[in-house]
Amino acid sequence: MKRILLIETGNTNTRFAITDGRKIGRVIFIPTAKLSGIPHAIGRYDAAVLSSVVPAVTAKLCRWLPVKPLLVNASANLGIGIRYPQPKQIGADRLANAVGVVNLYGAPAIVVAFGTALAFDVVSPAREYVGGVIAPGLAAMTDYLHEHTALLPHIDLREPRSVIGKSTVNAMEVGAVIGYRGLVKEILAAIRREPGLQRAVVVATGGYGELIAKKVPAIQHVNPLLTLEGLRFIYLRNSRDWKDGRTDE
Repeated sequence: MKRILLIETGNTNTRFAITDGRKIGRVIFIPTAKLSGIPHAIGRYDAAVLSSVVPAVTAKLCRWLPVKPLLVNASANLGIGIRYPQPKQIGADRLANAVGVVNLYGAPAIVVAFGTALAFDVVSPAREYVGGVIAPGLAAMTDYLHEHTALLPHIDLREPRSVIGKSTVNAMEVGAVIGYRGLVKEILAAIRREPGLQRAVVVATGGYGELIAKKVPAIQHVNPLLTLEGLRFIYLRNSRDWKDGRTDE
């Protein structure tokens, strides 16, 4: 059975995982700035699919890989349509998320990706990527406060015990977590007012997806592996083993 390497390179972290076409195995995280090659723990693989939003790292990964990777972009055979004025501007991770959500949850759909940036990606009832929203990431907001104020510390985000902070750290947790939920709720509500999107399924992914989603009723599913799942489906669609949505036994 073939072993396919899935690579998702973001601005902060790069994730590596092996799939046999049916399920995704253990995921290895490496800070993107510290990448120096393909992790030895990956073992052997027969093919590779790469989603990257860091062009300089994309070039390095292509040199390090012993096989030519399938690069995810708007020109690839994704299995979904794209209705967007300049498709080349769409990040590979956003396309992978759109593919993953359509195959796992259907359409219309909205993906809320909690990464270095907060990205909302919208798939129409016709299974077309139609655009989205980009806002500052949660960590970026808290890091900004720490880096630009003399007395505010760096914090590890968690659910606040009270909406009224009893310390500087508590107050920052409230502002970050509860305030961020307000941002997410308002953007989702606005997107769902668009034609055809009232019943869109909403799926969260990314580092803070579970923390924020737990008290946002509009988010119906949390899938930390959504981007990698999208890469898996893209490989299957472009592989000779692909037949009616299944790999050969």
